[in-house]
Amino acid sequence: MDKHAKIYVAGHRGLVGSALMRNLRARGYDNFVTRTHAELDLTDQAGVEAFFAVEKPDYVFLAAARVGGIHANNTYPAEFIFDNLAVQTNVIHAAYKNQVKRLLFLGSSCIYPKHAPQPMKEEYLLSGPLEPTNRPYALAKIAGIEMCWSYNRQYGTQYLAVMPTNLYGPGDNYHPENSHVIPAMIRRFHEAKLANLPSVAVWGTGTPKREFMYSEDMADACVYLMSLPDEQFLPLLGQGRNDGLAPLVNIGVGEDLTIRELAETVKRVVGYQGEIQFDTSKPDGTPRKLMDVGRLGSMGWQAHTSMEKGLAAAYADFIARNG
Repeated sequence: MDKHAKIYVAGHRGLVGSALMRNLRARGYDNFVTRTHAELDLTDQAGVEAFFAVEKPDYVFLAAARVGGIHANNTYPAEFIFDNLAVQTNVIHAAYKNQVKRLLFLGSSCIYPKHAPQPMKEEYLLSGPLEPTNRPYALAKIAGIEMCWSYNRQYGTQYLAVMPTNLYGPGDNYHPENSHVIPAMIRRFHEAKLANLPSVAVWGTGTPKREFMYSEDMADACVYLMSLPDEQFLPLLGQGRNDGLAPLVNIGVGEDLTIRELAETVKRVVGYQGEIQFDTSKPDGTPRKLMDVGRLGSMGWQAHTSMEKGLAAAYADFIARNG
């Protein structure tokens, strides 16, 4: 990517988008086009097409999405499938119509089957049933991958899908009910510390294993992939094949930990002194989700932020924004 090429980051104020903006700026990119949700509703097809026709971005990072944890996915399944299908359909098609050079579509590890072999390889996509609690979101993201692949094959576009593992970091959503597990834990342990509560409840048994990645590492991997020379980038896209291996790259750290271990780490970082109680009446979700990051690693990239360091930075961001 040329340092002065016009780059559109869709969802630039979210956890993923804001990390992408910081990484791109740090690398010397200086020509950005962004719109807030109030300025451009990406579910509005006419609005998206008018925006692309005027701005003509060279590169697109599609980080805009409706996201949330188990509670949000269970409570708003219609919004999760409708909004995500609409956003990605509108943006990907408008990118094609306006000759965008490369597009990066960000998905989620929940696209893989609930009981996929571990660690999860890219070729496990569509090889088994999904986790029911986030199936609407997962199906929307799978449709986005298929759309990128279809446009690559039919039109010769350069659209790559990346599947980050569970993310956390600056700019996260700390909503008491609709946030993901790490920001939810940070908020809960922090409030318990302030109130001097004797215990904190954590959903489930504590036994499921999860992989977590600091958002700044994820952004670095995304920009790294988008900056690859043609001889490395083009083979990823599946332009000339329909063999089951989608234009898909996992982004993760390659190791996981139990929810119990995560809770104990957050407790330590926050400085909470009470007990952790596991509410076994609440769902665990998928038993394990670990990404196989061999495809990304073979291209020369790996994560570098430890869990403890990343959580400390995330907690500092929470304090800065919430007092």
